[in-house]
Amino acid sequence: MPLPLMPKATAVWLVDNSTLSFEQIADFCGMHTLEVKGIADGEVAVGIVGFDPSASGQLTRDEIARSEADPAARLK
Repeated sequence: MPLPLMPKATAVWLVDNSTLSFEQIADFCGMHTLEVKGIADGEVAVGIVGFDPSASGQLTRDEIARSEADPAARLK
């Protein structure tokens, strides 16, 4: 699966705007889980503006909701 257009900015947006697990976000964005945790803690990606992956057609709101409901699901 190809990585999103701006992986770190996408991860920032997903951390701020969804209830996805760190593992789900890391898997989708091609990042390490600890890096995503660092984004949530405010230690990583300081100053990076989040990028909505649904605005660019990389994810649908339904796909995010499906994955939020099932922590074992992976984003497609």
